[in-house]
Formats: sequence, C-alpha cells, structure tokens
Amino acid sequence: MAYDLVVIGTGPGGYVCAIRAAQLGLKVAVVEKRKTHGGTCLNVGCIPSKALLHGSELFEEAAHSFEKMGIKVGKPKLDLAAMMAYKDQGVDGNVKGVEFLLRKNKIDAVHGTARIAAPGRVEVKGNDNKAQTLEAKAVVIATGSDVTRLRGVDIDEKRIVSSTGALALDRVPERLLVVGAGVIGLELGSVWRRLGAEVVVVEFLDRIIPGFDLEVAKQFQRILQKQGMTFKLSSKVAAVDASGKRLKASIEPSAGGKAETIEADVVLVAIGRVPYTEGLGLEEASVKTDDRGRVVVDDRFATNVPGIYAIGDVIRGPMLAHKAEDDGIAAAEIIAGRAGHVNYDLVPNVIYTYPEVASVGKTEEELKAAGVAYNVGKFPFTANGRAKVNLQTDGFVKFLADAKTDRVLGAHIVGPDAENLIGEITVAMEFGASSEDIARTCHAHPTLAEAVKEAALAVEKRAIHM
Repeated sequence: MAYDLVVIGTGPGGYVCAIRAAQLGLKVAVVEKRKTHGGTCLNVGCIPSKALLHGSELFEEAAHSFEKMGIKVGKPKLDLAAMMAYKDQGVDGNVKGVEFLLRKNKIDAVHGTARIAAPGRVEVKGNDNKAQTLEAKAVVIATGSDVTRLRGVDIDEKRIVSSTGALALDRVPERLLVVGAGVIGLELGSVWRRLGAEVVVVEFLDRIIPGFDLEVAKQFQRILQKQGMTFKLSSKVAAVDASGKRLKASIEPSAGGKAETIEADVVLVAIGRVPYTEGLGLEEASVKTDDRGRVVVDDRFATNVPGIYAIGDVIRGPMLAHKAEDDGIAAAEIIAGRAGHVNYDLVPNVIYTYPEVASVGKTEEELKAAGVAYNVGKFPFTANGRAKVNLQTDGFVKFLADAKTDRVLGAHIVGPDAENLIGEITVAMEFGASSEDIARTCHAHPTLAEAVKEAALAVEKRAIHM
C-alpha cells in the first residue's frame, strides 16, 4: 500500500497529526501496536488518571465539605470496583472517539508493531505474526514514551507498580510509598490518599515538582502535607524487598548515609518517562538519537534521514500530550507544504491535584539565572470572593513581568481551577501581553479569574482587594 504519510503511533501526537494531514488532502495511514487508539494518554495515562482524580475528589468533598454547606449525606462509602468501572467507561468512550475520527477522515488504521525498513518503507507485523509493508512519501514517528525504571526495583504492576498499575489497583492500600515527587507521583498519590491510603512520598531532590516555580512548589508541599501526605526529600529508594507480606523499602539520603526501612503495601515508581523507540529500527535506518534516547529533529520536525519525521515525547521539549498534539499539527502542515510551528516557550503545564498547579513561561529561578530583571505580582485566593464562598481559598496567582517592558514572562498558579485559568494567560502571552494589558481587561464578577486580574494589578502594587 502506498501513502503520502504513515504515522507510527496513535497517541495524542500521532492521531492529531494524521487527521490534520488528511484534512490537507494527503492519503494517510496510521500504525498502532495496541488494540485501541489513543496511546498512553487515553489508555493508561491522562484520561483514566483524571477520572480517578475527579471521582476521588468528589468522594473527599462529600466526606469533608458537604456538611459545611448544609448538605447532610452521611459518611460516603467507597465502591472501588464501581469507581474503576466508571474510569474504564471514560477510557472506552475516548478511544472509540479516536477510532471514529480516523474513519471519518478516511485514514487507514493498521494494528501491529512497526519497523522502519528504509526511508519510505514501514514494515508492520500484526498480532498474527503476518507482515505487511506500507510505502509512504513521509513517515512520522509518534511512539510516545515509557516509564523510567528504578534500578534494582522490578515493577510487577501488582505491588510494585508504575502509573499503569496504580490506575488499576483492586483495593486501597493501607500505605502507599510513592517514589518521585513529580506530576504523576503526586496526582496518583492524591487519588489513593483521598480514598483512604497513608501516602509517603520519597524524592531524590530537596524539593517537590522540579521545573516548577520554587515558591509555588513550597506552598504546594505545605498544602499537601496539611492534607495528610508525608514527604521524605533529599532521599532515594535503594531497594525494595518483596519477599514478605508487606514490601520493605530501603530509604537512604541522596548524598549517602544511614538507611531506614519503610514498609508499604504498594510502591509506586514515578520517577519520570523516557522516549519509546524500541523495535523501530532507528539505528538500522541511520536515524540519529541524542544521549537521552530522543530522536534528533530540526525545527521542521525532520530527522537527519529525508522523509522521516518525529514528534511528541520522542523528541525534545516537555513530555505533555498537548505539546505532542501541536507538534503533530505543525508536522502535518510542514509535510503538506505549509508553514507549521510550535512555541515551546509557552507550553502550559498542569498538575491535576487539589488544589491544581499550573504554569506557563519562565520561573523566577530561570529569570534569575538568565540575569533578567523582573517584577512580581501575586494575589491570594483567600482574597477572592468566589474562592471564599466556594471554600477554595488555598493558593495564589503569580505573575512575572519584565522590569523594563512589563511584558509577561511567566505565570504560576496554585489553586482552584488553575488548569483553566492558565489558558487566559497563555493566550495573552502568545500575543506579547504586558501585565498592564491583563490588568485593564474586564473580568466577570464573581469569578476565580478575577484573581488573575488582581495578580496582574499587583505587578505595579495596585491590587484592589489585597
């Protein structure tokens, strides 16, 4: 079969790339090793984790907040099997949605394991071990990422789990040990803490959520500790003994020193993700990768081999589904002869805990390191009328603006609905907005978004409600 484009992988980057290419008139095929489309995100990542985050948040709210608002329902009872079924139903609806979109756009879907045999040739081995060859003018690698393994700790997805296993536990563990205080570890740790687990988080660094603004990280840690999470920073898991009824994890200081043992029912390894290129035949095809295993591409998503492109988690940039989607659209447009571009400086990042954390642009630490003079505007949700009546007063909105031009360089939020509040700021920053521009934009009252306006006003120390 001959195509204009073959996309390997149907995660958010791959299927979006295929759809955009089909919209532009290209004949497109996709190759997917799973039985269902959507990649890690829809099957065992973003979508199922958000379902459990949402369900567990409502469970905790019913137990602790309803009565304050005059709603008497008694103590809620957890039906974990039903919650998992709700999660699976959400996944099923989303993956079927992708399947429908591929059919709607007349994209051929081939299931099996792909290997790049040569530029323009993709060999696909199906589950029945039968092979077929797809010919294409262009090939896009969109194979995503895999969990980073912890040396000496074997993941069995039962008691020692990755994010995949943590989304499918059949009981609430008495104690959950989370290795890694990044986005995935804190989100899934939050789920199981709300449902009744004691959660201990071990982090190699001396802070949580590396890469986020440090002030936000410190405030966020205090909030999570208040909720009941325990943190062991500057520490590492040296080994996990799985021989007994309970797991025994050996915890050592990162800098070396005396170890302690922590028992747990489940250990979640959440120390990051790595590009997934296994079996693609990149070396044989002479496609260059860097020292982190990422496929090397230029600003047009092209590899060193003509006709082979790569997007998403397998290349540079943040490993985020929405970044992969934008990569996919840009790559499809470039392959079709149009212009395509992604601004990696303005990719928002969100942690879907409660409260949420969201950021876009530069952190204070990055601006200081670059020697950029900046002003700070900050506004707490305790001073926001809507947050008060919603009983959602944890956190703040923070702006970083250039000291000379007032152009917004970064924005950071810890608080309710941060996932949506960050969108307004991202759009403004794409258009080169100053803090003054946002401050003078009328915001509806009473809304959480007024905290964004007030933080922008605070850059010039003229916030009204603080």
